Amino acid sequence: MPIMEKSNGKEDNLILGRELLMRFFKEVKAWILLSRLPFHLVGILPFITGSILYLKITKTFNFPVFLLGAIGVVLIMLSTYYNGEIHDIEEDRLSVKLEKNFFSAGSQVLVDGLISSKRVKLVSYVAIGSAFFIGLLLQFYYKTGPWTIPLGITGIITGFYYSKPPFRWVKRGVGELLIGYSYGWLPVAVGFYLQAGFIHPLAHWISLPIACSIFNVILINEFPDYPADMQVNKNNLVVKYGKVKATAIYIAATIIGITSFIISLTKGLPLITGLFYTPIGILSFVAIWMVLEGRFNDHCLLERTCLITLLINLGTCLVYIIGLLV
Repeated sequence: MPIMEKSNGKEDNLILGRELLMRFFKEVKAWILLSRLPFHLVGILPFITGSILYLKITKTFNFPVFLLGAIGVVLIMLSTYYNGEIHDIEEDRLSVKLEKNFFSAGSQVLVDGLISSKRVKLVSYVAIGSAFFIGLLLQFYYKTGPWTIPLGITGIITGFYYSKPPFRWVKRGVGELLIGYSYGWLPVAVGFYLQAGFIHPLAHWISLPIACSIFNVILINEFPDYPADMQVNKNNLVVKYGKVKATAIYIAATIIGITSFIISLTKGLPLITGLFYTPIGILSFVAIWMVLEGRFNDHCLLERTCLITLLINLGTCLVYIIGLLV
């Protein structure tokens, strides 16, 4: 009898250990989904672009500063995504029922109750606090320049408060523009500034196509969320102006992005970059054609348009990086 009890005890421990391990992996998976890791590229690649521009111009590079700056960018994005999941939970719950696609309705982690909102909120504050500490370290230890913290604070205000009250830019009709700033001009400028202590004029021209393309990423992703956003009075550009006028805004932003890229070639960007940009330019006109089709209720077409718009943004950054390095 004692031998059987001992054997059962071992089996119980194995079962308990297996359950704990499965629970652990399930939670890790939930945090990975919540963190939306693939979408960190839209902030990291522009930051790398600004840093590589400095390397191209000066032939020097401070890797510790670059690494700390990149970590700061990731932390601000994490806090942005976490707050988006917390404060957009009502529309995310509606959107998955009304018109869900890969690029809409968030990760559904909080909607499904896989992690509590309180824990996510705590981690978002830890992330933003850590980002601010990195800003202090960069400005006062690495002497990156007096605008280091002010530039970081603008990223916090536009990102951390994108979905979070009291500002909640996402429902005020200016969220898309602020994302264009914080994922377009800001990371390019900061990537250069942290290395140089000033911002080169070419950084402004390089950032414009990136800003226009990320603006369009946010704008087109609001199309599948439109029914849910309407119900919760989320006054973004698509809700405010309707899908037809939002299409015109999308096309205008695309044309401005292409034009500003061409201008950047005349401002000192290596001309070979224009050759690398050719597929992105073609893809941009494909995106224009797709939105002009106006088949807003075509689930598959809309999802493809969202994907192409994201590829235009990432591709533009990669074109700049490769062109500057080559």
